[in-house]
Amino acid sequence: MQKSFRKLVSSGRRLVARWAPWAENIEPLALIAMAVWTASLWGFIELADEVLEGDTQAFDRWVLQMARDAANPADPLGPAWVEEIGRDATALGGAAWLTFTTVVIAVYLWLMDKVHMMWFMLTATISGLLVSTGLKEFFARPRPDLVPHLSHATSSSFPSGHSMLSAVVYLTLGSLLAAVMPNVKLKIYVLGVAVLLSIFVGISRVYLGVHYPTDVLAGWLAGLVWALLCWLAARWLQRRGQVESEAIKG
Repeated sequence: MQKSFRKLVSSGRRLVARWAPWAENIEPLALIAMAVWTASLWGFIELADEVLEGDTQAFDRWVLQMARDAANPADPLGPAWVEEIGRDATALGGAAWLTFTTVVIAVYLWLMDKVHMMWFMLTATISGLLVSTGLKEFFARPRPDLVPHLSHATSSSFPSGHSMLSAVVYLTLGSLLAAVMPNVKLKIYVLGVAVLLSIFVGISRVYLGVHYPTDVLAGWLAGLVWALLCWLAARWLQRRGQVESEAIKG
């Protein structure tokens, strides 16, 4: 037993020694991003497993019911203007607005002569759309039928496409824009706005009854995984000189 344990420790030390020089060459920010990426991916996998087994159904239904008037499930909690804000917020994660935002930022990067970064950003967002569509087709979870939908929805429910794509687009674009900001305060502000937009979109999907809360959480996690993966890829391409260094210099 002790001999096996010592052999395991020895193998671990050799593994650490082998990878230590590689880790030392990675900037701390990238290491943090990789840790968050790993945790987010693990969280998505665990959540998806719980959803597939039906273990989240009671919680999902409880949240949807809490957001509606018990006497009239078609009426969400709050005055009429809150419902209107919910529709406005959910539009920020819709295909039309995300496409508009992506095009605007692409033109901005092009005008700044960041052509490679522009194409990278477009590839990141379009591939994120494909991943979101693929995940929906794979899990094929039906939309909530507990309360009336207050927004048009046709695709499957898990993960929330609005939540995932808003995280992909806003976090990816936010990180690229923050990289060219002159000081830390502006970087934090831009990234903070990106996070808030993603949160507002996700909450609105539950409020409008078109998604379960676990759909939204999964969408946030999947979007964060994709945005971080794209960010790490951008850093790697910059080191190889294939993407403008000024656009991702942190």
